[in-house]
Amino acid sequence: MSLTLTQFLSWSLVTVIIWVQSFSGTNSTFPGYSSQLKQLLSLSQRHLNYFAFASDAGKLLGFISGLAASHFPGLDWLVLLIGSILGLIGYGLQYLAIKFHITFLLSFWSFLVLSFIAGHSICWMNTVCLVFIQKFKSNHQVAAGIITSYQGLSTKIYTDIVHVVSSAPGKRAQHYLLLNAILPMIVCVIFIANVVALKIDAVGLGEPRNMRVAFLLMFVITIFTGAYSIISSSLSIKILPWVNATVIGLFLLAPLTVIPIVEKVREKSNGDLGRMEKEGEDDKETQVVVREEIVVVREEIGWKLMLQRLNFWLYIVVYFLGPTIGLIFLNNLGQIVESRGYAGTAFVPLSSSFGFFGRLIPSFIDYYIR
Repeated sequence: MSLTLTQFLSWSLVTVIIWVQSFSGTNSTFPGYSSQLKQLLSLSQRHLNYFAFASDAGKLLGFISGLAASHFPGLDWLVLLIGSILGLIGYGLQYLAIKFHITFLLSFWSFLVLSFIAGHSICWMNTVCLVFIQKFKSNHQVAAGIITSYQGLSTKIYTDIVHVVSSAPGKRAQHYLLLNAILPMIVCVIFIANVVALKIDAVGLGEPRNMRVAFLLMFVITIFTGAYSIISSSLSIKILPWVNATVIGLFLLAPLTVIPIVEKVREKSNGDLGRMEKEGEDDKETQVVVREEIVVVREEIGWKLMLQRLNFWLYIVVYFLGPTIGLIFLNNLGQIVESRGYAGTAFVPLSSSFGFFGRLIPSFIDYYIR
């Protein structure tokens, strides 16, 4: 396989993974329509918080998708499909209940169960993305950090699309739920088609060389993506909805177009000197891969031994005190802002944009410190 083809396959895979991550953070869109959902179902604030909790609690069963991926490595596409189907069921039935006033589905307990299923679906999609991103053997931790940062951008993307579909605030909950149901399914089908058509599997595609420049370009793309998201979400900036959605879409396509083109230009300009540098880099990358494989072997431990590790419990405590508690605020952000006399949907995508940067910065620091 030529270097150019390897690069194209690699970055086409990365691009589709970014799409899956960008559209799979469906639980983060809850504050965008929670206020209207509260009115439609005649709920108290406590009951509404139960829905948000059920969606997050669905991730407690995320180990199931991990077991499925590890025991059936050749069926990663099926794991991804299961995740998208669960999301289609969870959000799709909520949409149908509101749209057609289906009585038995409009009950509190029905929405609670469907919220749990919808939240659990995210785990299946995330698992496959993290499995495939491991093809970047010497840089898979940084690559994983980059792609997962895009899940923080989900609320911004969905809000932009909702504004394009309709400007009627009374239909906001329906549009969010419908998009939450169908968009992850669409991008998952695109992912599966991409993998099948190009005959890519999690271990069958080699990592391109000269990855330092490629990752630098990736960081540049993500930084500009986040910067535009913050600017376009600012209350003082008014951009036409379809323009906003189009620009975000172009940023999501950028890894597939910009990086292979730049790498091709560099390959032609390097000549013989470039080939000598590649040979030297191959030796260095081989050493890095060997060290990485050693680390992976050391970290692959059973769950009993994992429970005995101090690092595991430190992670649990930090995650509980950080993101988990922060979700309580974010899930109610729309209503908090509206209670202060502002448009809640304007602040929700803004918080999503800053969350995108917050996820990206640690990966950037880790890559350049290493």
